[in-house]
Amino acid sequence: MSRQPAFTALLVALAAALALPLAAAEPDVAPAPRTTQQVLDASRPSDWRTPDPERTLYMDLEAGRVVIELAPAFAPEHVANILVLAREGFWDGTSIYRSHDNFVVQFGDADADDPAKARPFGNARTQLPAEFERSAQGLAFHALPDRDGWAPETGFAEGFAAGREGPDGQAWMAHCYGALGAGRNLEADSSIGAELYVVTGQSPRQLDRNITLVGRVIRGMDLLAATPRGPEPMGIYDKPAQRTPIRAITLAATLPEARRERIEVLRTDTATFDAFVESRRNRRDAFYKRPAGHIDLCNIAIPTRTPDDGED
Repeated sequence: MSRQPAFTALLVALAAALALPLAAAEPDVAPAPRTTQQVLDASRPSDWRTPDPERTLYMDLEAGRVVIELAPAFAPEHVANILVLAREGFWDGTSIYRSHDNFVVQFGDADADDPAKARPFGNARTQLPAEFERSAQGLAFHALPDRDGWAPETGFAEGFAAGREGPDGQAWMAHCYGALGAGRNLEADSSIGAELYVVTGQSPRQLDRNITLVGRVIRGMDLLAATPRGPEPMGIYDKPAQRTPIRAITLAATLPEARRERIEVLRTDTATFDAFVESRRNRRDAFYKRPAGHIDLCNIAIPTRTPDDGED
């Protein structure tokens, strides 16, 4: 009887035995990095927050509504004054009277410098301290991993882009796209929140710690960014007809709940936010050939969505 079948079977068994250690030694395949959309799609309801209507403003233009979230943690006295002005309708019927290319749009009373025409401030205060920065102590600060040319440390606090000198130093809001600031004259304490501006251009971080920032736009930046540019050098319109009328600026809390904007903002103190930042910091989708390994503070646009639809 031939021994060939038995010999062949032995070789097969040996080959299978040798293959087992090799297969076991192969490393596990790491999961593919998630895209930004995948991170947001996997978020939980607790990763999102609803802005407080007591510190949310609606700016109504002919083209639509701009939603602004105020930052009392950074500028409490200015925010308190702005709330008085909003409740008393100070900005109703005013205008965007300045649009400086790659810089800001500014709004308020275009006749404020003319005592005969200037609007009264009602019960608002007419003198406030400068609130360029605050103590970092007691401020929950979610730091970014990358260096910044404008601050020893950058990150997010209370949902706002910010810099700080360390946990025992000073902290301040950053002039990122969409930041809302209180216009002032040369004196540091010459702003009261009546004349406001929104950053619409490349982040002018040189203004950090030089002007009081009071909040940021969370929806409607497209309306402000599309405002026609004014003439050089400051972008202030020559003629009243060039201004963009403001129908009203309303505190959300003064409206019935059914008339308030349905909006949620991604929290900036969660693991989901960290994953979101990393997805923007190292883009690994098909278009990008080389991950950057770095992200600028002002290059992180915090997502918003309408509740229940799961979309930005």
